[in-house]
Amino acid sequence: MTDADERRVLKALQGIQFPAAKAQLVAYAEDRGAESKTLRALEALPEGDYSSGEEVEQAVPQRPDEELS
Repeated sequence: MTDADERRVLKALQGIQFPAAKAQLVAYAEDRGAESKTLRALEALPEGDYSSGEEVEQAVPQRPDEELS
């Protein structure tokens, strides 16, 4: 994931209340109209609860499309 991708993920999650589970993160980004690439990155996250945007950013796989194949 590039720096631009990481910024898109953080932007898509702007305003969400943490802690948040993976499903909440994906649903929130969908509701905000996030790009498909951003949604794929969030869907590739490991299951669990995240305490901050920084934690989400660190957990997003570098190649989320390959993680889902």
